[in-house]
Amino acid sequence: MPTPSEAVATYILAKDNNRPFLMRQAFAEDASLEMLVKTDTISFPSSAKGLSEIEDVLIRRFGIDYENVYTVCLSRPNEANVRHFPCHWLVGMSAKADGKVRVGCGRYDWFFSAAQKGLVEKLVITIDVMECLPEATLAPTMNWLAKLPYPWSTPEETVNDIPRIGGFERIEAFVKHSRPIAPDR
Repeated sequence: MPTPSEAVATYILAKDNNRPFLMRQAFAEDASLEMLVKTDTISFPSSAKGLSEIEDVLIRRFGIDYENVYTVCLSRPNEANVRHFPCHWLVGMSAKADGKVRVGCGRYDWFFSAAQKGLVEKLVITIDVMECLPEATLAPTMNWLAKLPYPWSTPEETVNDIPRIGGFERIEAFVKHSRPIAPDR
């Protein structure tokens, strides 16, 4: 039975490294995904049902378009998060087609199944900010992300060495205002 920390860390490892087979260690077979995208700089289907569809949306198709993916959660689950773990996240990646860098942040809402051994039964991903930056920003962006504690970072650690180049202002503001979120009861 995975803990919430193990399930989330396994998902991040699977997504960031294009390893769909790992998703079976984190998600229930009948899990569902909802995507709330509040930006025009990236697109995803609004939902997926079942592990196979979720793997396709979040791992396989994502891996076709993006590389150099780093994701961190800006808080960790604790004993109150056995059924629901809401947290803010940050991601950086580069597009394979044109080399442009995407850096974004938003919120995860993880819902865990008591009946299915702590596996994720539902994931809601909200993308609040997604910046599209020139290819020349790849090295400073990846150097910054690679230094962060992975996959758990604090807002303070995250903004400490944020690149001081154009395009990071909204990312920095979002992260600075991120705090742990209480789970639904």
